[in-house]
Amino acid sequence: MGREVEKIAIEHGHLIALTFNDENDWKEKAGQLKDCDVAIEFSMPEMVVENIHKCFEAGIPVVVGTTGWYDQFHQISDQCISSSNTLFYATNFSIGVNIFSDINRRLASLLEDYPMYLPAMVEIHHIQKLDAPSGTAISLAKDIITANSRFTKFTTEGAQADGIPVQSVREGNVTGTHTITWKSDIDQITITHEAFNRRGFALGAVMAASWVLNRKGVFTMKDMLNL
Repeated sequence: MGREVEKIAIEHGHLIALTFNDENDWKEKAGQLKDCDVAIEFSMPEMVVENIHKCFEAGIPVVVGTTGWYDQFHQISDQCISSSNTLFYATNFSIGVNIFSDINRRLASLLEDYPMYLPAMVEIHHIQKLDAPSGTAISLAKDIITANSRFTKFTTEGAQADGIPVQSVREGNVTGTHTITWKSDIDQITITHEAFNRRGFALGAVMAASWVLNRKGVFTMKDMLNL
């Protein structure tokens, strides 16, 4: 993702002032961070929180695409606001995925009063992806829970009365496919988003980096896309 972000950023006329690949880079170049306009963070779940702190300390906005750290989100969000910093985070920066998410919320709301329809989700990614379910799948499931009071949780252990079953598949080099099915005894409604490559994720991140300049607070793709 870092290489894709760099490529897209240069194509759009931006300058890559710094890159950090390991702890040695941080030791050598951390002082230069304050001279940058914005940081785009696609690292590892175990590193992301520390990297966000370093961006806050430097006083520059940070756009975070790494997932797997949301158990610490409220702490980071509170710190961002109290220190007048800027955090833009997303489980998925693809424009198409975020429009898909909006459709998902609307469909879940429409089916609130039709208990014969039950949802299920399948997400497919490449074998190198570490987290399961994907951050996008978790967000989609949470959106269903918010929009439809019949469901209170998602589960990876099959159908449950008030749960949304989520199946994770890891195979080949699949960039990312998310399918949500609402099934009844007589028919089913299915929506799917399939990413062909990572350029869409990188483009969204670069767009977010431009959008977030001169803004303070915590933002998501919903803010940028007015969803």
